[in-house]
Amino acid sequence: MSKTYSYFTITGKTLDEIEQQLMTRGPEVNSTGGRHPGATQMEFTSRIGYAEVKGGCAIVSAQVTVKAKVILPRWRQNGKAAQDVKLIWNTLSSDIKRHEESHVVIAKNHARELEQALKAIGKQKSCDIAATKAKATSNRILNDHDRAQEEFDRIEGINFESRIVRLLRYRLERIDAGKLKN
Repeated sequence: MSKTYSYFTITGKTLDEIEQQLMTRGPEVNSTGGRHPGATQMEFTSRIGYAEVKGGCAIVSAQVTVKAKVILPRWRQNGKAAQDVKLIWNTLSSDIKRHEESHVVIAKNHARELEQALKAIGKQKSCDIAATKAKATSNRILNDHDRAQEEFDRIEGINFESRIVRLLRYRLERIDAGKLKN
C-alpha cells in the first residue's frame, strides 16, 4: 500500500465563497462526473505466480497492492475570515480528510480479500484455467470494491449534515473547556 497526498488551493472569507471554491476548484470524480471537496484515486496491481504441479497448475503466490492518491483542499485564508468561518472550515476540512482516508481503508480491505481469494484458487488442470479463474476472481472482487465505495459515499452523503453539526458541537465544547484553540 502506498499513499500520496496532493492539495488544491481555495480562498474565500465566507462559507458561501468557500463552498463555491470547493465546487469549482475541487477534483473531478469520474464516477459522478462532478467536482468534489476531496477525492481519492486508487490503482490496484496484482502479481500472481503460477507453477506447474503434478497433474496441473497452481497459483503459488499472489500479491495485491494499492496505490492511493488522496486529493484534499487547502484554504488560503487572508486573515479576514470570521472566527466562526474558521471553526467551520477546520471541522469540514478534518471531515473531508477522514472521509478520503476511509476510502483508502475500503480499498486496502478489498486488496487483502483479493489476495486471499487468488491464493485460494488452488490447483487447476492448466495454467490457462488458473489464469482465467484469477481474472474472474479479480473482476468480481474489484466490482465489489467499487460498490462498497459507492455505498460508503451514499451513506456519508445522507449523514453529512448531522455529522458536521455533531462535530461542530464537540469542537465548541472543547473550546469552551479550554482544551482546543479555535
